[in-house]
Amino acid sequence: MKSVSARNFTRNVAACGPVFIADRGRPAFVLLGIEDYCRVAGKGELSLLATMGAIRGGEGIEFGPLRLNLRSRAADLTGSGSS
Repeated sequence: MKSVSARNFTRNVAACGPVFIADRGRPAFVLLGIEDYCRVAGKGELSLLATMGAIRGGEGIEFGPLRLNLRSRAADLTGSGSS
């Protein structure tokens, strides 16, 4: 089992691989990247919505993101636009 400092973990969590979280010196949980989880669980790639839906205790939580009303315009690549 590999040990990693909290500082190195927060700097580059992806490089840490699976992280074992101990409770009183005994492994209690494992933090996996989503690709590793899907491989171990025998599942295909999960969408964010499917992952959120699989969280225990999350039933009945409403998810209604705000709609952004963005307007786009053509880019002025001539350099003659106003600044």
